[in-house]
Amino acid sequence: MRKSFSTILQYLFFISLGFFFVWLSIKDINEEQWVQIKDSIRRARHWIVIPVILMLLLSHYSRALRWKILMEPLGYKPSTFNTFATVMIGYLVNTAVPRLGEVVKCTLLSRYEKIRADKLIGTIVMERAVDVVCLFIVFLLAIIFQGHIIGDVVSNTFKKFFTDKSGQTSITKLFIVLSSAILFFTILYFTLKRFGHIDFIAKIKQVVKGILHGLSSIRFIKQKGLFLFHTVLIWTLYLLSTTAGIYALQETDHLGIGGGLTTLVMGSIGMIISPGGIGAYALVVAKLMALYGLDEDTIGAALGWLLWSVQTIIILIGGIIFFSLFSYYNKKRKKVESIQQHPE
Repeated sequence: MRKSFSTILQYLFFISLGFFFVWLSIKDINEEQWVQIKDSIRRARHWIVIPVILMLLLSHYSRALRWKILMEPLGYKPSTFNTFATVMIGYLVNTAVPRLGEVVKCTLLSRYEKIRADKLIGTIVMERAVDVVCLFIVFLLAIIFQGHIIGDVVSNTFKKFFTDKSGQTSITKLFIVLSSAILFFTILYFTLKRFGHIDFIAKIKQVVKGILHGLSSIRFIKQKGLFLFHTVLIWTLYLLSTTAGIYALQETDHLGIGGGLTTLVMGSIGMIISPGGIGAYALVVAKLMALYGLDEDTIGAALGWLLWSVQTIIILIGGIIFFSLFSYYNKKRKKVESIQQHPE
């Protein structure tokens, strides 16, 4: 009973969080700006939606193939359809409740492919660890190639913080920050080691260990080259689809692949902040467009909601279709296997 109540509260929290970010993203938009947003979307190159959909679907399919590669060292070779289907269903569930989709897709695949769910959880941890590294790399690339946009903001923020009233670098501030960082990691290490038996601390410790274990487990992958290929392909398709989405709006088509790179970074952060990125994705993209000199309440909002809508529609429609076909496919598959094993 207590666990069920806790789960309900968790669901309500995530739903409320999503609505909160939706409100934040639209609260300052007046009637005239709504007209400008609608006009911008009306004049967009709508045909670009087709290649964007194809690229995103291909990225999801590539993720499914990469997941199969991770299962190979465990001795499992599930069907490509089941793997792809569970990936799409997992995305569908994640739009409502973050992380629940990972559990659902592992449960579904284990049921129909006779794979232990706990073994699959390990592959998911490895996947997420790799994605964290990839996002960090993409962020560094954005700093390198779009430093004049996001780099200046970061550097100016640090510059203001680390200088004194005379404009000179403050040794005192540098010392305080460095000492605080060392103290923080020392306390964190001591807390995780000393109070690991406490549930909350144990969960944090488990997450940290999971990421490190996931990265270290890569050495057991048999097809490392193919795994790397799919990883690069997934993030390349993310970048190209985002860039294509930016090109769809006439007001943002000049931003090119550099704008796609920064939008991918900020959009990924937005997807992490709220369930399925609802509200948060559009908000952070709109703020980013302001750095490019565009009106964040009109063009920024139009671009943010356009990109998020296309990604979400793919997941909703794709997830529902695969969820509908999943049971039918496996019943038919089981029937065929039964006939092959016991021919008349």
